[in-house]
Amino acid sequence: MSRQRFIAFLTALAVAVGLAVLVPFASTASATDCAAAWSSSSVYTGGQTASYNGHNWSAKWWTQGETPGAADVWADQGGCGTSSGGTGGSTGGSSSCSYPAWVAGKSYVTGDIVQYSNGSDYIATHDNPGYDPTISTWYWSPYTCSGGGGTTPPSNGGFVVSEAQFNSMFPSRNPFYTYAGLTAALSAYPGFATTGSATVQKQEAAAFLANVSHETGGLVYIVEQNTSNYSHYCDTSQPYGCPAGQSAYYGRGPIQLSWNFNYKAAGDALGIDLLDNPNLVQTDPAVAWKTGLWYWDTQTGPGTMTPHNAMVNGAGFGETIRSINGSVECNGGNPAEVQDRVNAYENFTSILGVPAGSNLSC
Repeated sequence: MSRQRFIAFLTALAVAVGLAVLVPFASTASATDCAAAWSSSSVYTGGQTASYNGHNWSAKWWTQGETPGAADVWADQGGCGTSSGGTGGSTGGSSSCSYPAWVAGKSYVTGDIVQYSNGSDYIATHDNPGYDPTISTWYWSPYTCSGGGGTTPPSNGGFVVSEAQFNSMFPSRNPFYTYAGLTAALSAYPGFATTGSATVQKQEAAAFLANVSHETGGLVYIVEQNTSNYSHYCDTSQPYGCPAGQSAYYGRGPIQLSWNFNYKAAGDALGIDLLDNPNLVQTDPAVAWKTGLWYWDTQTGPGTMTPHNAMVNGAGFGETIRSINGSVECNGGNPAEVQDRVNAYENFTSILGVPAGSNLSC
């Protein structure tokens, strides 16, 4: 039996009896070779490496089940798989990419990418509660990481909005809101601005940034300006309470994340303890952007769909406003605020060279 098969046998045996799998240190690889693919069931300790989404990642400390790129326990070591003999980079076909294994009954959102047991990759085309990718063609589509059957999730520099375009959108932005922080956050939700046609991708990016611009005064404000509201965002009925303090969960970041339960939910989804460390949203640009993408991709708010779904499924920019502020602005609640968001969206789509589409208001 080869060494590789022997390790695989021991790993399978450990999983079968309920033991955590401790991954042996990966062999040294060149800058362009991929380490062994990351596994959600495996245990990694500080210094161990794994490949995921065409990048090598190094664990900073002990971790299990925390997705590289979505949790700060992992340090990005750069792209891999571009040299001859690479194993798992983004230049090969579907089998050379590393995506999480599909899990029956697990909730997925539009844009999530999984690997099925047949070795093929699939991208969620609609939110679903874990339907089988090979049966449900409405909820899943075949995906090829090289671009043959899908769109490669962006890495740093691969965003549909260039840094120059970003700077022109936000000429007076606070230096905290960096372009690098935004592109570093994209790996948390690979379906964002990569789903649908090139036009739809740019429209979604423009829609997100337009709402962000409205919420932050053009990316000027990092925290909520009305300090008298700060103590109101602690829902003491939650079993976990407000461990960071009664007034710790005020609005922060590009979508102005607020309330203890939202910090808890966003932190759980991102693999970051935001309930105990809410200040990360105002001190770490990548974390701040990730919380904005978390809301955009996973929360319906007062609307009926996520803002992400509104843009990729043709509901229009107006539905993103409804999902963010609902009746406070929509249905005549505050038409001036709605128009400010629409103006920003039309400006940003113009910068990106795409039409704004229909259903702009709510």
